[in-house]
Amino acid sequence: MRLNNLLVLLFTLFSFTVYGQKCYWQQEVAYEMQIDMDAEQNQFNGIQKLSYTNHSPDTLNRVFYHLYFNAFQPNSMMDVRSRTIEDPDRRVGSRIEKLSPEEIGYQKIEQLHQDGKKLDFEVVGTILEVQLNEPILPGEQTVFEMEFSAQVPLQVRRSGRDNKEGIRFSMTQWYPKMVEYDQEGWHTNPYIGREFHGVWGSFDVKISIDADYILGATGILQNPDEIGYGYSDKEIEHKEEKLTWHFKAAKTHDFAWVADPDFTHTKTKLENGTVLHFLYQADSNTVHWDSLPHYTARIFNIMNHYFGEYPYKQYTVAQGGDGGMEYPMITLITGKRSKGSLVGVTAHEAIHSWYQHLLATNEAQYPWMDEGFTSYAGDFVMDSIWNGFTPFEGSYRSYYRLVESGKQEPLTTHADHYHTNRAYGTASYSMGLIFLNQLAYIVGEDVLLSSLKRYYHEWRYKHPTPNDFIRIVEKESGIELNWYLEQWIETTNHIDYAIESVNEEGKKTKVLLSKLGNMPMPLDIEVKTKKGETKYYTIPLRIMRGAKRNEKGVGELMVAEDWPWTFPQYEWILDLPKDEIESIMIDPTGRIADIDQSNNQYPSKTNITFKK
Repeated sequence: MRLNNLLVLLFTLFSFTVYGQKCYWQQEVAYEMQIDMDAEQNQFNGIQKLSYTNHSPDTLNRVFYHLYFNAFQPNSMMDVRSRTIEDPDRRVGSRIEKLSPEEIGYQKIEQLHQDGKKLDFEVVGTILEVQLNEPILPGEQTVFEMEFSAQVPLQVRRSGRDNKEGIRFSMTQWYPKMVEYDQEGWHTNPYIGREFHGVWGSFDVKISIDADYILGATGILQNPDEIGYGYSDKEIEHKEEKLTWHFKAAKTHDFAWVADPDFTHTKTKLENGTVLHFLYQADSNTVHWDSLPHYTARIFNIMNHYFGEYPYKQYTVAQGGDGGMEYPMITLITGKRSKGSLVGVTAHEAIHSWYQHLLATNEAQYPWMDEGFTSYAGDFVMDSIWNGFTPFEGSYRSYYRLVESGKQEPLTTHADHYHTNRAYGTASYSMGLIFLNQLAYIVGEDVLLSSLKRYYHEWRYKHPTPNDFIRIVEKESGIELNWYLEQWIETTNHIDYAIESVNEEGKKTKVLLSKLGNMPMPLDIEVKTKKGETKYYTIPLRIMRGAKRNEKGVGELMVAEDWPWTFPQYEWILDLPKDEIESIMIDPTGRIADIDQSNNQYPSKTNITFKK
């Protein structure tokens, strides 16, 4: 082994080990791409230079690339899965099976070199398997040079050309993308329609396309004065057949773009200097898009204040795709929506800039961390900007319906392996939101918000896991929470508590509470007296090793003796005569997902509605 390599290896191993414990590390990429687009044929040729730095303690003898466009071919894994899952996504169904040769997608690798030497490779569906000539040692960098060609599929799911609203190119998952390698090894999941995981790095992308096309993309446009179309203050008359759009992006893990000759381009600027761009066809599908700059600015301002400041200098909301899908510094959404739907989907996709494109969890393993956290923050934001919006209610109803159906699966299920789309969607979006809203119940909303902001500052530009997040909340709250994480994401246990009886105990009152479900939770209880007083109590779980502090909007919170979770019942002595009690209610704020709320009140009530 060469001396310099030996020194690098020894330094790397030392840096990864501190007192016997491994430190966090992540791989690094730098893409340079030149793309020549044949818009008429819906095809393009590409040259890609990829500098790859191995920050892991492992020697890599092979690498892998994602070839996402290959999924859009008859009999692909995505096609078969879309047709055979119990409840097919209506946007896909059997559409891939029916694509003609001119409508399919593909990515063909013409040649691939490592540090100037030709490599052997094999295309296996949506994964390119590459055997290296020289291993990549810990701490080493290598350079891959690739020539490839591709055909843009007819838009079916997220990516493609000519979507139902006539947008020419929705260019997402469009380039050969290095697979992530982390503490769990390579993540070579085939693309069958779910979520993603990418390597942090930078992009330098030049796209040559017919001069009448208007583009939006990840990153910052480097040559606005050559492009015009609202990106420059200059009036530019293009006489060339093609223009080359040059974008650069740093500290990100993907690159997407959109293109159409009929786009209207508008923009607005936030107080911190971030420019928001809007690209859409001004027609009957987009009658509410003129209101988007105002609402999008409010969305970003609220997120910046409560959840951490968006660090990039641009964000683009573009018409395209098949619904709404997030990418770094850009989202593609369909245009034909009511104003409420348009603002809501823009909020959701923009907030993914925090929960996935800054806090880059492995979406395939933890879809509930990006979709659920985004849904929680989205409801938080919409409650502030949209009159009549009721936050969180829909997620609880979806969860209750899933439980009733008997099709619930644990949140630890890999995104690709849920048995139904319904179970995946409810787990990822609804149960992910409820995870945070219940945490607000356990530790207090102020503590949760401070935890989310600390999570942002400590884990942005990284790949956090559920444990990384829950440890932040433990530090902020002083409460042990591993039990909650384990119960909510690793099991399908349910919460169900009841007020069994309320009886006189001399001049006091004995309340008997029962834990009917398998999942333990602390209990907040509201007691109203006939004199018009309201008293608030919390019964912590013993395994919490603490209790939450007072919350805004709640009077003095009295802490009762803790409840050992193995005890099915709990006797609670109230220092009030029974005849002075007007009512007793478990969880007056309605934040725990108790599957039967009919027994949560005294006197009992038959009509129980969702409590905000």
